[in-house]
Amino acid sequence: MPNLHDIEKRIKSVSSTKQITRTMEMVAGAKVKYATERIQTSAPYADSMTEMLQGVAARVQASENPLLEKRESVKRVLCVAVVSDRGLAGGFNSNVLRTVEKTIRAKKAQGVEVDVIACGKKAGGFFKFRGVTPVLDFKDLSADPTFEEASEIADYAVKAYEEGSVDEVVLVYNHCKNAAEQVLREEVILPVDTEAVVAAAAEETSENTEVSASVEFEPEPADVLARLLPAYLRTSIYHALIDSAAGEQAARRTAMHSATENANEMVETLSRVYNRVRQGAITTEISEIVGGAAALED
Repeated sequence: MPNLHDIEKRIKSVSSTKQITRTMEMVAGAKVKYATERIQTSAPYADSMTEMLQGVAARVQASENPLLEKRESVKRVLCVAVVSDRGLAGGFNSNVLRTVEKTIRAKKAQGVEVDVIACGKKAGGFFKFRGVTPVLDFKDLSADPTFEEASEIADYAVKAYEEGSVDEVVLVYNHCKNAAEQVLREEVILPVDTEAVVAAAAEETSENTEVSASVEFEPEPADVLARLLPAYLRTSIYHALIDSAAGEQAARRTAMHSATENANEMVETLSRVYNRVRQGAITTEISEIVGGAAALED
């Protein structure tokens, strides 16, 4: 049975930890709001870019642009892993990293080589520990990603795909579905699947009663698409980065809320133990006094 002094020290320690987790929960909550507003602000540009791609892609054959061509045999894959720089976010990082590690093992079993772009300190450390050196490694940007970072990733991927050094580019990140839930996404961003884009456009058109205008392109649609696709990829990657940043803060808030609740339960349990031990000590002391008094009377 622990003594009163040890229990009291334990209660103070847990209470101090609870104050820290509560503060981190409040900070993460404020950052979630900022990150969500950032996603909403960038949404109109992303939607416009997608709409432009829909209009051009329907008029261009896949053979007219190297970023649209699907390779018959995939020999090397580039995997972009988007995680955070910091921990204390539950399974936010581990879900992405385990998925990428599983993909690497599956591809290597098929004789396919895998290169990795690490976005976040946790990704860089994870892969280097396992003997995988990322071709690009970004740090200290997960909480506040920049468009320059997205552009560097997109430019590297486009150049590698056009040169034939990679045959597929996969983006793995956590989508912030809402303030309490993150959904793991694994998207193939190269080659660009224009058929899916056009199909989505056709579905939206069937639901929309407005008559679409006829568009003539100057220069040719293929030239427009050659400029549009890299910009579309930069926008898609940037949106994934800020989406992941929002999910990171939401996951951290949830994790810190759970830690605070666990600390409250622990303090209550320790308080009950403290009271029980103290009551036992008082009872023992009273018994000793009564016993001593009875011995003196005898």
